[in-house]
Amino acid sequence: MECTVTWTGALGAGSNMGFVAATGSGHVLAMDGAADPAHPETSGANLAPRPMELLLAGTGGCTSYDVVMILKRGRHDVRGCQVKLSATRADADPKVFTSIHMHFVVRGRRIPAAAVERAIALSHEKYCSASVMLGKTAQITTSYELIEADD
Repeated sequence: MECTVTWTGALGAGSNMGFVAATGSGHVLAMDGAADPAHPETSGANLAPRPMELLLAGTGGCTSYDVVMILKRGRHDVRGCQVKLSATRADADPKVFTSIHMHFVVRGRRIPAAAVERAIALSHEKYCSASVMLGKTAQITTSYELIEADD
């Protein structure tokens, strides 16, 4: 896996901390810092996500992928999956994640709650590389809702 991150200097007016990442799979995404009027030479302009937001988003994508895959492989009629992640970071540098809560909302037809619980647990404990790595510094907790699909 490869990725090249390049400082653009400025993504737009007022940002001096813009970066563009080019992934090995051929995709490009922008990153920026928060606006800080007290330090304009080293601040962003909030024109793109922060790198740590992308780390959290990547973890959500990784675990959601696992949950859907596990449910589908179990021949469950899963029709939707969403995960909301809430994280807390350390106050001092390096400001690692210290706690992350993942709340899943799974929608489908006649999916047993035990299957959702098992899929989340397997992702969290075995398959999601991102959450396993983040679990080294953060306490990760999960919850879920199971919604019966009408269609």
